Amino acid sequence: MRVPILRLGDILLASIQEDLTDHDAIQFQSDLANTMSRTDANGVVIDISALDVVDSFLARILNDTASIVLLLGGEAVICGMQPAVAVTLIEMGRELLGVQTALNLQQGMEKLKDLLAAREEALNGE
Repeated sequence: MRVPILRLGDILLASIQEDLTDHDAIQFQSDLANTMSRTDANGVVIDISALDVVDSFLARILNDTASIVLLLGGEAVICGMQPAVAVTLIEMGRELLGVQTALNLQQGMEKLKDLLAAREEALNGE
């Protein structure tokens, strides 16, 4: 299953719409990195609202994917995490360290825009 990655101006939106196999998760990570590089996108919102379960492998992939986006010069926000998923991740000791999160897609887009605006201000020395 390929995760759709849409371009909205200088932002990418990736919506994980069903549970991913380990292979699918790795493919998503690669696809997103390649799309970031090819499109010169400045940021990514990863919507996981359709996921009822996130195991430790997928949590690591999401965390690493956000780090890859940062290394490629972008910003990343993961949004839509279900409360049960958040509780499970904490119980497993698998936090998303250094990853920006938001409650839903709208807040995720707003947070990403704020991050990009702050980065632009810092680059312009304001």
